[in-house]
Amino acid sequence: MPGLFGLLNLGSRSLQVQQKGVQIAGQNLSNVNNSAYSRQRLVVQSSSSIDSSLGPEGTGVEAVQIEQLRDTQLDSEIRDQHSVTGFLEAQQRALQGAENGLGSRIDTQVTSASGANGVLTGSSLAGDLSSFFNAFQTLSTDSTQRQGVIEAAKSLAGDFKQVNASLGTVRNSVNAAMTTDVDKANKLLKSIATLNSQIVRAEARTGAAANDLRDTREQALSDLSKLVKPDIAEGSDGTLNLSISGTLLVSGSESLDSLQTYDAGGGRMLVRAATSGTPLALTGGAIQGSIDVRDGTLATLQSDLDRLAGRLIDAVNTVHATGFNLAGGTGTLFFTGTGAEDIAINASIVGDPSLIQGSGLAGKAGNNTVALALADLRNQADPALGNRTPTGEYSRIVGGLGESISNANAHLTNAQLWAGTLDNQRQSVSGVSLDEEMADLVTYQKAFQASAQFVSTISDMMDQVLNMKR
Repeated sequence: MPGLFGLLNLGSRSLQVQQKGVQIAGQNLSNVNNSAYSRQRLVVQSSSSIDSSLGPEGTGVEAVQIEQLRDTQLDSEIRDQHSVTGFLEAQQRALQGAENGLGSRIDTQVTSASGANGVLTGSSLAGDLSSFFNAFQTLSTDSTQRQGVIEAAKSLAGDFKQVNASLGTVRNSVNAAMTTDVDKANKLLKSIATLNSQIVRAEARTGAAANDLRDTREQALSDLSKLVKPDIAEGSDGTLNLSISGTLLVSGSESLDSLQTYDAGGGRMLVRAATSGTPLALTGGAIQGSIDVRDGTLATLQSDLDRLAGRLIDAVNTVHATGFNLAGGTGTLFFTGTGAEDIAINASIVGDPSLIQGSGLAGKAGNNTVALALADLRNQADPALGNRTPTGEYSRIVGGLGESISNANAHLTNAQLWAGTLDNQRQSVSGVSLDEEMADLVTYQKAFQASAQFVSTISDMMDQVLNMKR
């Protein structure tokens, strides 16, 4: 039999266990608003029994472990989804910048006649294209309206330059965002290596899982996954090894390498391993999202607008050169430049509007055939523009951007919904429930009170035994 002293030890162990339970419930409650925290639970078991003539007799309870409630497979799925979400968020931001660069709003809820999603509303460039051709139409009926042609041409050229410069600014912003994200990723990689070391030391010292440190590391992994998709392998000592695109960057407590941006030519910032110089083919995260949209949609948009400006310059100059100005001269080019970056109206014409060659016959100011031909360019399909008119090509360009924005928004919405579903699943496993913790707290409190009463009872019995000896 355990005797009174054994019973006193039984009660003492119970008090310690219930006290530990209250402590863990309090820890959970204090972290109820900490999204990185995983709920902890006290694992208890019956302490070793002792043999007696009546059979094995219990000696109470003992705490075995503070268990962290975490689903590692679910954590992995959440990290992967964060990589997808980060990728799409980066694309959405860049595409919204491109939309702003056009100086107008694209209504992605409307479908254009060509079938492409995206109708531009309030576009200065679209309006100036129309105004430019209208000015030549007006000139064909009134040969004195030359200043109106010059002003319309200057406005159109200015808009092409402005849009081109704005898209260049968006491109530079994407590169800057990449550099910032790479710096963030490097800090997280170093933090994970440090946490690996701290976890190993803590667990070697206590012989138990370093739950809070593991929570902090998981949050760092989640943050890293939003920037770049890492490959993770867990070691037998509880450390994590991190690779990106096959290059090992973190091995246990060692930070072997870091990320670095570099100029791959043409203003294309890419990512490589800083020490080894190995280019990294990223597969997810905000950094790769920035690269894809910069070298895809943004590059195509800027190239298409440049080509449109170049074809407009060539078409207008070709027709204008065949006409005659008020003095009977001919052969003057209307536009200078080769594309959206340098398009401009000929300075000679700006200085002398009479040099506009709107007549089809020398010395016949009233002849309007060339002015009409210039106005009719709006209706002329250009093989270099896919057999589209200038305004039709601009609508196609805008429609393509609108479709990209619409797709990015739809994909991001779906990704966020799925991420929310996964986060809800994680909360059901690892999240702190106020109701559950309060119930546990009351249970441990009552158990502690009962154990204290038990110890008090045994103490009274011991006093009675001692009094019998006096």
